[in-house]
Amino acid sequence: MIPCILILMKNTIRCLGLLVFLCGFVCFPAYADWINLSGAQNARSIAEIHIYDDYLKIELEIFVDDLVVFDRLIPDDFFAQSKIKRAPLDERLRQFAREDLQVIADGGRKLQAALNLIEPRLRKERPSSVPWKINPYTGRPISGPPEDKRVLYAELIYSFKQRPQSLTFIPPLDENSRTGKVPIGFITYHDGAPLHDFRYWSEPSTVALDWEDPWYSQFDNKALRRWQPGGVMSFLYIEPFEVRHEILARVKDLAAWIDLGLRGDDYIEADENEPLKQRVGEFFLNRDATLIDGKQLQPILDRASFVKYSTTASTFVVQPEKLPINTAMIGVIITYLTDGLPQQVASKWDLWSNRIQKVPVDAIDPAGGLPSYLTPDDSVQTWTNYLKTYRMPTVVEIGVDDSLTTIRLPLASIICLLALLPLGINVRNYKKDLRAIGLHIALGLLLIAGSGLLYPFMRVAVTKPAALAPEVTDENAVSILNSLLKNIYRSFDFRKEEDIYDRLATSVSGNLLSDIYLQHRKSMVVAQAGGAQARVKDIEILDVDVRRIEDRPLSLLLHTRWTAAGTVGHWGHLHVRKNRYRADITVEPLDDAWKITALELLEETRVDPYAQPKRDDN
Repeated sequence: MIPCILILMKNTIRCLGLLVFLCGFVCFPAYADWINLSGAQNARSIAEIHIYDDYLKIELEIFVDDLVVFDRLIPDDFFAQSKIKRAPLDERLRQFAREDLQVIADGGRKLQAALNLIEPRLRKERPSSVPWKINPYTGRPISGPPEDKRVLYAELIYSFKQRPQSLTFIPPLDENSRTGKVPIGFITYHDGAPLHDFRYWSEPSTVALDWEDPWYSQFDNKALRRWQPGGVMSFLYIEPFEVRHEILARVKDLAAWIDLGLRGDDYIEADENEPLKQRVGEFFLNRDATLIDGKQLQPILDRASFVKYSTTASTFVVQPEKLPINTAMIGVIITYLTDGLPQQVASKWDLWSNRIQKVPVDAIDPAGGLPSYLTPDDSVQTWTNYLKTYRMPTVVEIGVDDSLTTIRLPLASIICLLALLPLGINVRNYKKDLRAIGLHIALGLLLIAGSGLLYPFMRVAVTKPAALAPEVTDENAVSILNSLLKNIYRSFDFRKEEDIYDRLATSVSGNLLSDIYLQHRKSMVVAQAGGAQARVKDIEILDVDVRRIEDRPLSLLLHTRWTAAGTVGHWGHLHVRKNRYRADITVEPLDDAWKITALELLEETRVDPYAQPKRDDN
């Protein structure tokens, strides 16, 4: 009898998806600059655990196919049309806390669960890898979230009278394998501080709680760590013409070295944002000890900004706001301008405290990052240039093929042929003097032979008349446009404004310089990186329609579409920006070089840099 009831109950639960999830919800997508390669944020069911002073809250999103595992939470109303008899809710919750989702405090005491809210919803959108992305560590595809977005949302409260020193969380376990019955992705917060990135919850997990500073609460499982392990991180970015020392620090940890001057211990008020940023920025600027090729260059405080930190993103705080001191981060960027790519960069870190005894650092150059740690006994981060095959960005004039604009006349040959004219006249004067006529004929033959022999020498370039100018082939036009666009984007790899303008002038006529400069600055801004400019790494011309301009034979009107993809890095994150453009571009030779003399931007579109190319089934 009991097995029949269980089968009926399971079938009933599986049918609930069609019965109770027929309401509509609005979901807004979230975007992030960091991707969790475990894919746990895409698990079928999700648990978010929040630990507070006298209770913890578990927010469950139960996938429709996993409801059978959490059947004790399903409201009785869902079974109104069935003949299934269920225990009262209070009894079911006691069983749920003892057998299903268990929370164990000090001394093995299991906490009782209270159901605060339960209702059908649609799955919350979370920053996610695209389904086809490959995990570089495992070589396996990272799965995306389920296509079926229906979940049963449950909010559970586990109360305690005294703060426990530790808590153990146990998911629903299979009796035989002692592993999770269903895949659950979970994350844990202590007073708002994330303790680890999204991971799969398939076994008992114990967290030691630091009530003095929840940021330092830790799970015993080393896999349950957040990407930012400590309260301070240091990054060196070594790029052509620029070295950046970037520091990401938690405000609460800065109190060991700086008088924060805050009114409260729990929050940074909105009106305290700017003064605190200024103090922290000046503090790090004055202390920064970064040597470039053994020299202390002039440091520039590029910016100091509050950064909202989560396990999936770190974004600049643009407008002042009230921030929790437990998780509020300040990012400081100190820039050094260089003549090229240095051979060595060394940065000394001398800020330590009882909490900060190990500082994660990363040196990031065009080839990638080199992460490590600094300690009081090993406090200098050194980067050495081992980029043997790296080529510095260059901007060169795109010369005009001489065959299009000039005719090279063989001056010596022409002189020889012109000398034949007086010889012909003299021959007529010596009609009866056969000897003189023979001499003139011999001299004429000598001049003709000389004109042939001297043809490759003493050639003089003469401007070709417009009527004789040949047409530029479509293939050459595309090549010219590609080279000019690359020159323009490479110009912005330089950091000084005058250097950028000088490089732009090799490919753009004077009237357009300012327009293109401003347009690029606007187009390649990455908002997530606080308005930083992406360096364009890849250009792809999609199509070009070449049109000739009637009154200017060598001038071309190119109706074209192209994409430009760029990147900018901050604090270990790589932000990608890709735009697609449609424009009419006029190209013509000026001072023996091809230049863009007019540009009308018709369309600019942001493109998902991770999107798969569309398949052409035809």
